[in-house]
Amino acid sequence: MSSESVMWAPDPERVRHTRLSEFMKETGFADASYDALHRWSIAEPAEFWSAMWRYADVIGDRGRRTFVRNADRPMTESRFFPDASVNIAENLLRGSSDDPAVVEADETKRVREVTRGELRAMVGKAQRLLTSLGVQRGDRVAGILPNTVDALAYTLGALSLGAVWTSCAPEFGVRGVLDRFGQVSPAVLIVAESYVYNGKRHSLVTKGLEVAAGLPGLEHIMVIGGGAPATRAGTARVHSDVDPSGDPGAEPEFVRVGFDHPAYIVYTSGTTGLPKSVVHRTGGVLVNLFKEHLLHGNVHPGDRMLYYTNTAWMMYHWSIAALGCGASVVLYDGAAIPSDNPRVLWELLDELGVTHFGTSPKYLSVMRKDGVRPCDAVELRALRFIFSAGAPLTEEQFDWVYGHVKSELVLASISGGAEILGCFVLGNPLLPVRRGEIQSPALGMSVAALDERQIPVVGRAGDLVCTEPFPSMPLTFWGEGGRQRYLKAYFGDKDEVWFHGDLAEFRASGGVVISGRTDTTLKPGGIRIGTSEIYRVVESIPGVSDSVVVGYPVEDDMEIWLFLVTDNGADVAPETIRSRLRSEASPRHVPKRIFRVPQVPYNLSGKKVEGAVLQTILGREVRNRESLTDPAALEHYCPDELASSEVGL
Repeated sequence: MSSESVMWAPDPERVRHTRLSEFMKETGFADASYDALHRWSIAEPAEFWSAMWRYADVIGDRGRRTFVRNADRPMTESRFFPDASVNIAENLLRGSSDDPAVVEADETKRVREVTRGELRAMVGKAQRLLTSLGVQRGDRVAGILPNTVDALAYTLGALSLGAVWTSCAPEFGVRGVLDRFGQVSPAVLIVAESYVYNGKRHSLVTKGLEVAAGLPGLEHIMVIGGGAPATRAGTARVHSDVDPSGDPGAEPEFVRVGFDHPAYIVYTSGTTGLPKSVVHRTGGVLVNLFKEHLLHGNVHPGDRMLYYTNTAWMMYHWSIAALGCGASVVLYDGAAIPSDNPRVLWELLDELGVTHFGTSPKYLSVMRKDGVRPCDAVELRALRFIFSAGAPLTEEQFDWVYGHVKSELVLASISGGAEILGCFVLGNPLLPVRRGEIQSPALGMSVAALDERQIPVVGRAGDLVCTEPFPSMPLTFWGEGGRQRYLKAYFGDKDEVWFHGDLAEFRASGGVVISGRTDTTLKPGGIRIGTSEIYRVVESIPGVSDSVVVGYPVEDDMEIWLFLVTDNGADVAPETIRSRLRSEASPRHVPKRIFRVPQVPYNLSGKKVEGAVLQTILGREVRNRESLTDPAALEHYCPDELASSEVGL
């Protein structure tokens, strides 16, 4: 099967009923191609984003102007909806009181259903509790919370006031949390009493109090579920009676803010340095995520989305935006593959009638390698979309989904990042799914791959760039000099062109392949190789369960070093690895050295941390180890460990 083989194609009758087709009719593109619509969305940003606002029925005052272009600095100084006033929570909480809003689920498949009316009451209570502590527009409210309806209530409660929400996953260590929250000086910290992962309950109270003590200027810490053993932590007062559930009362009031008013602060992974604290604007988040859900995800009222995420990953903010499209969200808290029931997510998808499921390549890889066949156990009758984010999908993962999950759905590999709280390239209900490809560029995103001469190329890899402004560009990085740090990170000395840091190939089919990060791109002999090009081959070899690859610097060149995790210590011959890479990729892909290791380190978003591996090999300090699922995994890459783990010369 070739890399461009069609795995799924849309039925013409279903195409007519997609949200994207409806939008094309409303904008005069009923008989046009997606490419034509995409070109218009870039060439006429005022018309496109104005049409998007109307189609999404955004609640708020749009104002007179949609787009004001700065001729000298079109990317960094142009503005969208400069006269608008909106509130994210107001838009996400709309709908009939009896309509479903949230299903909370855990590893035991215990569920709790919450209607929109009940959720609004919870948000109202959270808002009143925050107001009683003095929280107002512009204040930072931080959470260390599991993925529960209580966390959602406080997220929306803060946003309803015009406050700025920021969060860390419960798995983060104290140092990892302080590296993030210490940059943004929250007024209030909200912590859950505990969370459950893989059948084990973990207390968060002590961690929360230690974090609070390390945040000078913090005024209050709220402990959901009670159990706080102290009344003060550092400068902060401790409050225990703060559960947003029960005690139904008045619904929240909504403070509408300007389009560019800060809404979220999210953090980059920070595995090789201090995390960047990226500030996102209220209106930019709202209109862009409505575009992605309604048009690219074909989300309809009554649909149901479950995205496996924690509350810190950008996919949390991404997925809860489905509420504003009339869908309900399933908030699953726990391990993706709990030891008691490794198939729990597939069972929940089936039993809860989930239409849109979000996951990661790592999860799909484990399912495939463990021989799991969901289609033998569950029907997944409602499921129409599977989203995958965090890393490129391999061709074998496409095969597994369409062969062992369901043949009639859109497998939407999506790619963007915390920096834009959205996607540059993603799924599309009007286009076929091709093996190994992302379906299309996103509407409103002028993306391309540039070669070494800074010329756009098709059919070969280059730097992923965006050349026209879009609403969800960050406002700044939080803190002193944040604007300058932001511009340096994504624009550098490249005049008004966003360099995203991914290696991408735009194909003649219209699809896109992401090969990895440019900062971990391999360049043996000056030839650029994306790390995923090696993973696709190596991890399809019997006996190999996982791998990580780095470029080790030697004089004016680099060598490819490959690290393998094998199934139960299986003996995979180095020459087999080299032969497969030579024949299925190229001689340039063949590693100079191969090692066997017990595990590959990942961050909490499910991404391999190639940069941290290389830093460890070089004997350098790795910052932010708390952002890894298992920081001890790096110990296997220390220089004194490598000599005994090498398996082939």
